[in-house]
Amino acid sequence: MKIIGIVGSTAEKSYNRQLLQFIAKEYYSLFDLEILEIADIPMFNQSKDQTNSVPIQNIARKIMGADGVIIATPEHNHTIPAGLKSVLEWLSFSIHPLENKPVMIVGASYYDQGSSRAQLHLRQILDAPGVNAIVLPGNEFLLGNVKTAFDENGNLKDPGTVKFLGSCLVKFTQFIEVISKLDGAAPKEMPEDLYAKGKIATTVEGVDMADEQWLEKASEKVNAVKGNTYVELDRGLLTVDQLNAFLNSMPMELTYADSNNQFLYYNKNEEPENMFAKRWPGQVGNALAYCHPEKSYKNVSWVISQLRSGKQDAIRVHVPTHGPDKFVVHNYQAMHDEKGNYAGINEYILDFLPIVNWYLQQTGQSLVKNEGADAVTSASTTETHATNESADAVTSASTKESAPTTQAAPTAAPVPQADAVTSASTH
Repeated sequence: MKIIGIVGSTAEKSYNRQLLQFIAKEYYSLFDLEILEIADIPMFNQSKDQTNSVPIQNIARKIMGADGVIIATPEHNHTIPAGLKSVLEWLSFSIHPLENKPVMIVGASYYDQGSSRAQLHLRQILDAPGVNAIVLPGNEFLLGNVKTAFDENGNLKDPGTVKFLGSCLVKFTQFIEVISKLDGAAPKEMPEDLYAKGKIATTVEGVDMADEQWLEKASEKVNAVKGNTYVELDRGLLTVDQLNAFLNSMPMELTYADSNNQFLYYNKNEEPENMFAKRWPGQVGNALAYCHPEKSYKNVSWVISQLRSGKQDAIRVHVPTHGPDKFVVHNYQAMHDEKGNYAGINEYILDFLPIVNWYLQQTGQSLVKNEGADAVTSASTTETHATNESADAVTSASTKESAPTTQAAPTAAPVPQADAVTSASTH
């Protein structure tokens, strides 16, 4: 069971953070608890909608992918901190990840009442229209006199407190199981904005994403370097020309779409008609919606949601439509920045057959088919797998009239071939 723990304080030293850390350590056999901070969430301002910013999208998707949420709140002036209230405002403004989500409230404070009034207010907020969380009734865990409650190892000292906390958490897991069986309470995926309406730090503003000359116009606007200008990489110093030569020499098709779902790059080492997933120079800069037929949006959105939420780090799909003399695999790999935030998708496509044949030749081995179950190509019956007919590669199929419509590179959503062997999950 996957639980998200939200630290309701932005303070560097927080006893509520320490309480969640103790829960994660002490009750690991009950569930997997991932602790989220709110310090980098901007203050709510409905006149300046930042719903699509990376911090808000990250916390929303973590909540959407979890079975339940534990919020640990301190008490400030008889209510919850402003930072926590602001986060809940963002999560009920234009997105609603807490809707029908089981939530448990805990709290720690310096005094005897243990954040009781803050918890009462938090229950009211979580019950409000737009939030619509399903809060665990009763089972109030109020940790008072918190300065002396933990030992030097971060453990709660009092055995009775530990026992009561454990009983509350057991009831919360039971509560989650009951809620999951109710109609309308099934976990939902937050829809992806395939039209890239949002804005991230690297978005080039003032240039139409659908413009055929987006690359040239955007480069001019930001004074992009090119030619023999040097670029300092984390472990290298190359000119732009060298970077292009290096990437174009890769024996695979590379594509990058950023966290705002804008298609920004592909390595042009083949003409479109010779590519496994056909791409055209004029597509660069497009929102992903303009790179796919509308019928594939659901599948594209599924793949991105899986990678953005961290449910999977990579999704691999074998595409058999390229013929029996090839074993072409579309690989969708999540990218992250130095802080671990989702930074987009690295899609790489290659024919694995020459590699397999070279290996067999070098080792003198041969392939033997398992008649009982072909693990690589067997069809999966799980709901998370779609059909090749309805799927296309995340950045491959163009909806432009000049683009052939016969390219059916499967993708973004589970395909019969994308089973446990070809889909890499971290959970």
